[in-house]
Amino acid sequence: MDRITPWPGLMGRHPPDIPAAPRNGDDRLFAALDLGTNNCRLMIAAQTPGGFRVVDSYSRMVRLGEGLHRTGQLSADAMARTLDALQACADRLERKPVHALRAVATEACRRAANGQSFLRRVREQTGVEIDIISGREEASLAVESCANLLHDPRFGPARSRALLFDIGGGSTEIAWVRTDTSRKTESLIGYLSLPVGVITLSEQFGPVHALDDQVYRRMVAHTRELLRDFESVHRIGSEIRREQARLIGTSGTVTTLASLILNLPRYARAAVDGSLLPAASARLAVRTLQKMGFAGIEQHGCIGPDRAPFVLPGCAIFEAIHDMWPIEDIIVADRGLRDGMILRMIRKEGLPAMPRRSARAAPSRRGISFQHSMQATGS
Repeated sequence: MDRITPWPGLMGRHPPDIPAAPRNGDDRLFAALDLGTNNCRLMIAAQTPGGFRVVDSYSRMVRLGEGLHRTGQLSADAMARTLDALQACADRLERKPVHALRAVATEACRRAANGQSFLRRVREQTGVEIDIISGREEASLAVESCANLLHDPRFGPARSRALLFDIGGGSTEIAWVRTDTSRKTESLIGYLSLPVGVITLSEQFGPVHALDDQVYRRMVAHTRELLRDFESVHRIGSEIRREQARLIGTSGTVTTLASLILNLPRYARAAVDGSLLPAASARLAVRTLQKMGFAGIEQHGCIGPDRAPFVLPGCAIFEAIHDMWPIEDIIVADRGLRDGMILRMIRKEGLPAMPRRSARAAPSRRGISFQHSMQATGS
């Protein structure tokens, strides 16, 4: 069951001059915190009749899962970095009249022997109570965050199935979804929490700055092998051949590929979220990143030195997924667990909610411009 915490009652030290949460549904604030293997993210959003609008957001790369593959433990340095970020989140929550908070932790805390003890320490030091969620719950929240994309007529004829993937730091969540476009509903058929993420893969296969083509191909093959049982059970390939499946990517990997293909000098969510990425262009973008080398990846305006070590491992996971399930186009979603948690809290308040929408050009035209952009820039 979701632990939705009234805020600030949990902490008991909210500044007295901050008014109580407004009773008007349009102004009511909800907060969602996602503590992942690589990042700590907070979103505070206001409930509106059509869904929500973001009031404040925060994201910091904390690398909580650094070294976990080798030791099975969260390291002292990783926990210290994460505590700093979580204190920053708590400070932001204190400054807003937040009605309710939902905070979750994923693969790093699921896997680490000291994951639960670390979260107890977090609660004691920051007042934020964080629940460890299962891979199934993680996949379900990702589906919820992308629900409107599953039914969006801009992406062509209705499809009865969707395959959603979220490449994380410690794991990759894959959801096989049944969709009913006429009713605007979706249900989870099956999910896979793959024990491979950008941090775990980079640690398993050695220094990323020295990642050559042979090692990269081994990453792809290793990940692809882990997908075979899921395909054997669900026969996703047959639905693809019947043209009944969409492919949606919610991770930083696919948003990075889209930003490269669009030739963006700096990352812009509005240009990426809800776009359609031709698979051929995505593969070309991966080859471009490989040719850049580690130094070139670090210097790219849409990536930077902090994210550079994880880009090619993420691409390897993406290519493995697409090798197994070669759907022609990928719907790109810059949204995730926080969006799903906000939507669930809003629904529990009794108002209908729709995910955030981006103002997009028609996907088919966008797909053409993707291809032309790559060819014209030589990216």
